[in-house]
Amino acid sequence: MYKSIPIKPSEITPKSLYLSRRDFIKSAGVLAGSMVLAACASGVDEIQPVEPASTEEAAPDDLTSYKDITTYNNYYEFSLEKTEVATLAKDFTTSPWTVEVYGLVNKPQTFGMEDILKLFPQEERIYRMRCVEAWSMVIPWNGFPLASLLNIVEPTSSAKFVRFETVYRPEEMKAINSLNEYPFPYQEGLRLDEAMNELTLLATGLYGETMLPQNGAPIRLVVPWKYGFKSIKSIVKIELIAEQPATLWNTVSPREYGFYANVNPKVQHPRWSQVTERRIGEMKRRKTLMFNGYAEQVAHLYEGMDLTVDI
Repeated sequence: MYKSIPIKPSEITPKSLYLSRRDFIKSAGVLAGSMVLAACASGVDEIQPVEPASTEEAAPDDLTSYKDITTYNNYYEFSLEKTEVATLAKDFTTSPWTVEVYGLVNKPQTFGMEDILKLFPQEERIYRMRCVEAWSMVIPWNGFPLASLLNIVEPTSSAKFVRFETVYRPEEMKAINSLNEYPFPYQEGLRLDEAMNELTLLATGLYGETMLPQNGAPIRLVVPWKYGFKSIKSIVKIELIAEQPATLWNTVSPREYGFYANVNPKVQHPRWSQVTERRIGEMKRRKTLMFNGYAEQVAHLYEGMDLTVDI
């Protein structure tokens, strides 16, 4: 079962075009798209950015090719090199798989992936993904709202945050063994109202296909208005808690990686500008949009907050 996420049509590739492209890819046995993979932080101000259609609305986005999405990946547990992750992760075990949901909930449960796929109708959602390193993609995810899962376990009134944890399996995720400075397993967190927002997705696939290990199989978080490192991969634990949780990147370098990490072109990363971004597959840079273009759906979550103190 598929349904469209309520985003302005001008912000995404039309579904009919996506479906026709997917059919072409399957029938022709080829993957469309450019092999241009840009370095994130170099030459930020040297290339003329693409102007948006207006001050409030971005020009329509083309999908990033399946090949680029599945071969250009940040997943440090496998490798620090984006183009190596797919090869090193190809034998990663994703079945059987369970997700434990516990903490400040009335009905803690452990879900097998087979249960998740039966319980929650899978939707198609086309989202922009903006990396904190100043590159971006447009990805057609398959998944379901995180809120649907949280409603089943019934958060208590004391629950204010949601903590997520990635599987810890150094025998398969071999880069873990050499990265002693990183507090694995990978952990991330959201405020409960962020987690319950209609845009927040638990993704199980992309381009209509099962999720591959390098993209976070078998289940990952997708929070499209935040920098990509917030969208934790290969989730095994979801905990409802009362206090803001520690998260991996914020622990390693709080000056560079905030807890909220909302996309904000006015707040620069200490090592590069966030004003523009390089869309993978495009030659020119384009302007970065506040909240990655999803302000209409999420800006109300941050009313009264100083958005300049957190990258």
